[in-house]
Amino acid sequence: MPKLNIQGLHDMKLKGETAVWVTAYDYPTAQCAEAAGVDMILVGDSLGMCVYGYESTIPVSMEQCLMHCEAVRRAAPNTFLVGDMPFLSYQVSIPDAVLNSGRFFKTAAVDAIKLEGGRRVVPQVRAITDAGMVVFGHIGLTPQSSGQLGGFKAQGRTAGAAYALIEDAVALEEAGILALLVEAVPPEVCGQIRSTLSIPVYSIGAGADADGQLMIGSDVLGVFQAFTPKFVKRFADISGTATGAFKAYGEEVRRGVFPTADHAYTMVAGEEEKFLALLKREREGR
Repeated sequence: MPKLNIQGLHDMKLKGETAVWVTAYDYPTAQCAEAAGVDMILVGDSLGMCVYGYESTIPVSMEQCLMHCEAVRRAAPNTFLVGDMPFLSYQVSIPDAVLNSGRFFKTAAVDAIKLEGGRRVVPQVRAITDAGMVVFGHIGLTPQSSGQLGGFKAQGRTAGAAYALIEDAVALEEAGILALLVEAVPPEVCGQIRSTLSIPVYSIGAGADADGQLMIGSDVLGVFQAFTPKFVKRFADISGTATGAFKAYGEEVRRGVFPTADHAYTMVAGEEEKFLALLKREREGR
């Protein structure tokens, strides 16, 4: 299959085909995601929590995001790749927003960048798109501003809050975003956003009435253990499997079962005798 581009994602929406989107942060995981045939990979700033163990996404740097994007791109050259703009990479100024967005395209060959926020990031979105780059929006639960939201809480649960999300979505589309991610809002709100916009609207914890679904790869695999959002479904238990494997390894080492001769290299025939003779002469000469 040819690699998807933004037009292909829009065509999927028109055909009613649901896009599959996951996060990946490293080469092996991205290889598996591409082999599984996912439509998109997001190198999210969630790597701060899933990879580095931060309490939030706030500490994540541009350098970290770019490094992980480069690794994922090498592993998944034929998958649509989205780079996530970390905190303060686009909020400080419009020139910063354009320059940092461009670094993702130049350094990691992403297909799009994603940034969080509604109407307040419209100037940045317009400037980045005017510079010729593909921008995805992100509204609802926006982790970089979770402090203002009172924590990692669902959004759009009242009439006023839901209407404000519609206004944010419309403003972002008018500014030039070519897709929108909606996180942790009621399904009926996500559905209304989808019916209002002409661009693809993707859900992470916002129900099935969307043009595609995003899941954190670490949640899909059962790797991340710190907490489990309500909208997460685990499709594997790699954490449990890995813990069991480390325990089994430790037990075999302590019992002297591992390693065996099958796990060791041998010297070239006849060389051990020469080696021992060298050692003997050395010791006798002391």
